[in-house]
Amino acid sequence: MQRRRFLKQGLKVAMGAAAVSVLGLGLSGCGFQLRGYGESIPALDALALAGANDDLTPVVRKALTRAGTQIDDQAALRLNLGRATINETNRGMAGAGSRDIDLTLTVPFSVQRQANDAYLLDQQTLNVSQRISVNDNDLLAQDDTRRAARERLREAAARQLLERLRPLAEQ
Repeated sequence: MQRRRFLKQGLKVAMGAAAVSVLGLGLSGCGFQLRGYGESIPALDALALAGANDDLTPVVRKALTRAGTQIDDQAALRLNLGRATINETNRGMAGAGSRDIDLTLTVPFSVQRQANDAYLLDQQTLNVSQRISVNDNDLLAQDDTRRAARERLREAAARQLLERLRPLAEQ
């Protein structure tokens, strides 16, 4: 009796999984996509870049240029980048071998018109996080892991900044 019930439940689960698979294939076959996924971000024609001279500024400059925005000190709009900070939060005990660390990059920014210094985006903040696993027994690899994670955080912050600038480009 119990075996039949178990088989029936297994059959229901299998049928449910098959239905979800068919639905997923049907949606992908009809061209369903998430809105905005894979689209190029409309670029501002030109933008002046002012801000802290830290490791994030060249990454933002490169992302803007790649998106088609010309970096020009005489542009109508100015992007003000504040100093980027990276905070580390340990999610394990030091000396316990392997542990997780949450890295969070935070950077303030604003966008102003150069002609009258009016703010189009005032006192905005970008926050990007990533969790890494490090091994306390391999300090050299730990430094490399942290360095690579910080670079990925900067690139993610630049992408998020481009998304935040999208409404200005669409105006």
